[in-house]
Amino acid sequence: MIPFVDLKTQYLSIKNEIDTAVLKVLESTQFVLGNEVKAFEKEFADYCNADYGIAVNTGTSALHLALLAAGISAGDEVITVPFTFVATTAAICYTGATPVFVDIDPVSYTIDITQIEKAITERTKAILPVHLYGQPADMEPILDIARRHGLVVIEDAAQAHGAEYKGQRVGSIGDIGCFSFYPGKNLGAYGEGGMAVTNNPEYAQTMGMLRDWGQERRYHHVLKGYNYRMDGIQGAILRVKLRYIEAWTEARRTHAAQYDQLLASSGVSIPAVMPYSRHVYHVYAVRSPERDALQQSLQEQEIQTGIHYPIPVHLQPAYADLGYKSGDFPHSEAASREVLSLPMYAELGTESQTQVAKAVISLT
Repeated sequence: MIPFVDLKTQYLSIKNEIDTAVLKVLESTQFVLGNEVKAFEKEFADYCNADYGIAVNTGTSALHLALLAAGISAGDEVITVPFTFVATTAAICYTGATPVFVDIDPVSYTIDITQIEKAITERTKAILPVHLYGQPADMEPILDIARRHGLVVIEDAAQAHGAEYKGQRVGSIGDIGCFSFYPGKNLGAYGEGGMAVTNNPEYAQTMGMLRDWGQERRYHHVLKGYNYRMDGIQGAILRVKLRYIEAWTEARRTHAAQYDQLLASSGVSIPAVMPYSRHVYHVYAVRSPERDALQQSLQEQEIQTGIHYPIPVHLQPAYADLGYKSGDFPHSEAASREVLSLPMYAELGTESQTQVAKAVISLT
């Protein structure tokens, strides 16, 4: 079997360092926040070229706190895309604000910058672009629109650790950037984890309090906060893994280039890389009008795949109250029917990758 992702092989490659880091936390008994989390905050913020990092328990929590720190609340509107993981929309709803969707660009799968401005109303307070699959959204026009309309820009970089837009690391481009460290991410914890990064000290201070029950100091609650703290063990694990992220990223990019070459004459569309982008390939998503049949056939050959995402958020029953219907966002809907993510991880072997490509070609 060729797995979609292979977390065990990655762990075994750094086992001694991971085990030592975990034991260090156990011996220190700093199980919630603590020195390892504090050190990871600085190291990951530095990696993103940001001034501040606020470690939390999930990427969803990072988005939630970023929106709250930016002043988003009930009655406000936040512009984003429906072709994303549901957490992007959920975080907006947590604040009481309303998600306002615009369609994706069908080539990059990120927000269509030509549709943003006409979605702005007097209630709009923020734009939340998603760097989907590891490719940055087109940030320059987004920032220009935001400046002209007095809007905050919050980057959903949950799939884009180390991705770059015109040489600048994502997360540090907008007002706040939000990352997930879910185990399958390019930089994954051994459990849940997330981070918000920013260059704004006021946002950083607010998010730091909100994640820890709104405390300015112990038992002094300035804000109505949340229990969104990162575990010490996850901070220690992520510190170890951060040292390898660039090597793993380059391996992913090498695998993507190999897939591009192997699948050039196949019946599937390969991912486009935008000219401004350093794509980090959280997933390698091909596209086929016969996606479901292709996935089934690959599964029968013991090749695991994924679909990111089979139902756009505006068509999910949970968000029917937003009032959207089928046909409102045709590019998002078409992508949801056609994208298929092939095995992609740093440790993917050449033989396995060639086997995947041959199987795809034989079926298309």
